[in-house]
Amino acid sequence: MNREKLLVKNTIILSLGTYLPKLTTVITLPLLTGYLTQAEYGIYDLITTLVFLLLPALTLQIQSAAFRFLIACRTSEEEVKKIVTNIFAFTIPISMIGLCITYFCLGDLGLQTKILMLLYFFSDIIYISCGQIARGLGKNFIYASGAVVVSVVNMLGVCIALLVLHGGLNGILVSMLASNLLGNLLIVTRVKLFDYFSISEISVSKIKELLAYSWPMVPNALSNWVLSLSDRLVILSFLGVESNAIYAVANKIPNLVKTFQGPFTSAWQENASLSVDDTDSKSYYSQIFDNINRIIIGLVAGFIAFTPILFKILIRGEYDAAYQQMSFLYVGMYFSCMAAFVGGIYIAHMKTKSVGITTLMAAVCNLVIDVATMKIIGLYAASISTLVAYALLFFFRLIDVQKFQPLEIKYSRLFAYLAIITAMSIMVAQRCLWLDLIDLIVGIVFAVTININLIKTIIAGIFHRKKG
Repeated sequence: MNREKLLVKNTIILSLGTYLPKLTTVITLPLLTGYLTQAEYGIYDLITTLVFLLLPALTLQIQSAAFRFLIACRTSEEEVKKIVTNIFAFTIPISMIGLCITYFCLGDLGLQTKILMLLYFFSDIIYISCGQIARGLGKNFIYASGAVVVSVVNMLGVCIALLVLHGGLNGILVSMLASNLLGNLLIVTRVKLFDYFSISEISVSKIKELLAYSWPMVPNALSNWVLSLSDRLVILSFLGVESNAIYAVANKIPNLVKTFQGPFTSAWQENASLSVDDTDSKSYYSQIFDNINRIIIGLVAGFIAFTPILFKILIRGEYDAAYQQMSFLYVGMYFSCMAAFVGGIYIAHMKTKSVGITTLMAAVCNLVIDVATMKIIGLYAASISTLVAYALLFFFRLIDVQKFQPLEIKYSRLFAYLAIITAMSIMVAQRCLWLDLIDLIVGIVFAVTININLIKTIIAGIFHRKKG
């Protein structure tokens, strides 16, 4: 199978494990915003935020090493056993110790809530480890199936917890824990991970080798947390839990852009790693960059165009203030997605330190703008800082990657596309009917026009299959 077909295949498979979970998130959003108080929703969002902070710190991102190292040794059962065994030999005891310490730092959330949080965190650590091993072994369908099980079970659990049992926040945590346990069970049994685990293969030297690759990803993950989610903590400090809830809701629809791009990013990391030594890597990477840029711009334009409709359908409760933040966040999501693409090239070349440095720089920018301006402009500080930081991350990576993996970039086209979605974002923020209609028409025409060749290819492929 050639590179392009493999990339498309893996993207489609991984889409199954990405889109359905996000769809269930969209389905449950009205329940969460409608049945939880703003204070409860703010705490729930804070819990999901802490996952992104704690997991990298507790595991030193060794799961990322599992994915990258297994790609290079899939045909060697002995080497696979060494990697899988030492991943769990390090992850399980270290995370358990870390979570016990975390328990005493959670404050007065309540005993039951704290225990459920920690159990959920541990199950998520194991789930991520199992998932990255499955991806590294090329078992993308099993990985995606696990994600589907987790999302569906969690959606059903949330419905039961809120509508039937009236369990509130703790009921939601039970649902999240149960879904992770079932997802772990599926991946472990389908990949037969126990066959790859052997106590005799535990090796300090192998753990050191894995950590040498993964530890630079810790500052990256923590910086990415700061970049993506520290806004919430700054908002809590300056504006309160209700404002945090409003900002969390504001992110829901723009984040769908990242959702659509997510499967490609995951597939691209594998594809880029397999193609890194090809003689035509420059032209190949450049072609993929141009294609993904068109797709992401088209997605952003489409979401902006349909924002007035989506907001009315998906958001319940008193969250009108969230609408004004979304214009900045849409453009920020474009930069985030493109920065992730360039990050895949870093991973292919195993330049994990560069990933961490670039993300740290953007995170510092985000935090400085938040702290410096939040008292002055309120929630706008969070959305503007997100936009600026992601733009900085993308352009810095784009310039830096040229040193070891040159790309042919059509900058005039790139900036023209940016100008269009920026103008659309400004118009949709006005909440004016005739401007919304213009946005709708422009967004649809623009998204279709720049991706017309891709659309033709998809349609031709569909009809070809039908004839066959």
